[in-house]
Amino acid sequence: MADLPIHTIVFEILTRLPAKDVGRSKSVCKQWYALLSTQDFVRIHCSRSLVSSNQRVLLIDDLTCYVRPIISKSNDYGPSSIVTFPFHHQNNDVSILSHLNGLLYVCLNHTYELLLWNPTTTAFKRLSTPNSHGFYINNLDAVGLYVDADDDYKVLHIKRRSGVLGVYVYSREVDSWRNIPFITRQEYLSPHFDWSAGTFCGGTLYFTVCECWLGGTKRVICFDVNSEQFKEISFPPVPSIGMVQGVLVNVKNVLHMFASTGMFEMTIDL
Repeated sequence: MADLPIHTIVFEILTRLPAKDVGRSKSVCKQWYALLSTQDFVRIHCSRSLVSSNQRVLLIDDLTCYVRPIISKSNDYGPSSIVTFPFHHQNNDVSILSHLNGLLYVCLNHTYELLLWNPTTTAFKRLSTPNSHGFYINNLDAVGLYVDADDDYKVLHIKRRSGVLGVYVYSREVDSWRNIPFITRQEYLSPHFDWSAGTFCGGTLYFTVCECWLGGTKRVICFDVNSEQFKEISFPPVPSIGMVQGVLVNVKNVLHMFASTGMFEMTIDL
């Protein structure tokens, strides 16, 4: 081991360790701390963690947050382990809005505050500011978590307030919010349209935007995370009989949609 180059130890060995062991390894020396904190290490570690034996589901009920391993062969869950919230909250008060590479974007429902939270390391950061950034209102706002070409973790926050739409980006690198332009159809500002959370896939955040009644308009809004430009694309050609709901999901960096249609009996297609 003493003859192994430090780069080999970090990127060929430590990238295969569980996240908690990586966190402990940062205490070895300053050089390890610096290398284990780079986005290159994070990206490689995340890619090597995406195997079936490493998959976990985090669940929040009225009183408890816990993690359970997914047993892919039996489509079942393993024994649960309790996760302690590192921030103050009330019962049934935490909502998970978005997630990426094990990082969660959550809202404290009694204060409307937004936080970034790593349940593995228990680290968290409040994103609310005195000038009203970082506060979330359910059924009016939409959010998405993403990584840009510079490996900076960012948050897109779309806010609808009294017919006015504001779009803001938070950068973890510079720890600040800024406003960006968003040119879209005026009707999307209406509370009659329901916005999904953003799904990050291939350098783009995708949102479904749907009118809240049968036969209403359904579109997909795309946000290019590098150019910070928006565009609108058509909803997939699903049957329009009865209710239509679409849930976007990233499967191996390819965008998919679970589309449920029907009235009394729902059909689900991928």
